Amino acid sequence: MHTSLPDFDMPNEEQVHLAAESFRLLSDPTRIKILWALLQGESSVACLAELADAAPTAVSQHLAKLRLAGLVKGRREGTFVYYSAADEHVRRLLAEGLFHADHFDRADQAGGQASATPARTAF
Repeated sequence: MHTSLPDFDMPNEEQVHLAAESFRLLSDPTRIKILWALLQGESSVACLAELADAAPTAVSQHLAKLRLAGLVKGRREGTFVYYSAADEHVRRLLAEGLFHADHFDRADQAGGQASATPARTAF
């Protein structure tokens, strides 16, 4: 049925696996806070821990996973490492997720009807 559609296309297995892994990593509220802070500019573990209301050791573990997934990058300066979001794709991915959450929440509050102009977080 779908294959008879003129422009039907499915992602390959590797693309599906990598996208699922990225979404899995973004399923943690602390990681979303960390990434959102990093989208505002580079930051240290201590600063991110304060912003995310989490222990520095936990933030370090989250950053290690996000770095391995290619969502953040680090820059060493002496004994300190400063982290930043990997690229503009991370911003778009996170912005769409937050926009969807806001839109979904407003639709739920309106009895299933989304407002015509959902509030959009400054991206």
